[in-house]
Amino acid sequence: MADNEEAAQTEVQLTTSSSGPADTQPAAGRKGDAEEPQTDQGAAQSQRGDPGVDSCVSQFKTRKFFVLRPGTLDEAIKDVKALVNQEEDGNVQSIWLMAEVDHWNNEKERMSVITDNSLLVFKYDFMMLNVEQIQRIPLNFVDRICQGTFTFPKHSLLQREGEGMRVFWDRLREPSFISRWNPFTTDFPFITFTHHPVRNISDTFAALCDIDKFCEQLREAAQKAHAMKPVPGKANGVMLLKQSIQIEAYVGAMSFLGNQNKLGYCMARGNIGF
Repeated sequence: MADNEEAAQTEVQLTTSSSGPADTQPAAGRKGDAEEPQTDQGAAQSQRGDPGVDSCVSQFKTRKFFVLRPGTLDEAIKDVKALVNQEEDGNVQSIWLMAEVDHWNNEKERMSVITDNSLLVFKYDFMMLNVEQIQRIPLNFVDRICQGTFTFPKHSLLQREGEGMRVFWDRLREPSFISRWNPFTTDFPFITFTHHPVRNISDTFAALCDIDKFCEQLREAAQKAHAMKPVPGKANGVMLLKQSIQIEAYVGAMSFLGNQNKLGYCMARGNIGF
């Protein structure tokens, strides 16, 4: 009987010692604790953003405008320089990439060249790499440069954010009523510029699309042109005005659709380029 009681007590002690550690350190609990930091790390990575997605977005932006294609800008600069008339325009001082805003609020991609005597505005086809149109404005005729935000008439349905600049060269001539309502009129005594959409792509394009420096250099060049070639009967000097720029357009459904889809720019649009 004594041997049987000792054996029973030994069995009870072994059972208790083997079950104790299992109750204090459960395997399931240890596994769950190890997985929690991994979940938090994955959430933090998703909040930071996937570098691969950012890279794809950047590549899409660089392929959207033809002016951003490798070598396109260099070719465009070479082409517009070749059309500068040395005798009439003088030396090239600077080249800019801007967007023109017409009297119906339509944006149009333009390259502008400031020379000793002229402001040259080029309509350049960045897809076919050729100049389609050129406008020459004598700097000694420029009398005002306005810089400020865009505004519209009181009952206009249009709106435009951002700032721009308007260059005037004949303060005595006002556009006629027919010219104001003709979307194809080009005989206005002023031209309006605003930022090009690619200005934030890189430092190179930021400098090329800097409208503040463009305005400053244009004013300095016009002042020198007035001193060198004064116009008889015309007050010399250029006024730089900080004021709003009004666009006298009211409905402009075509400009709304055109500007939203950037139809005035040379861009890749699926299998069609404009």
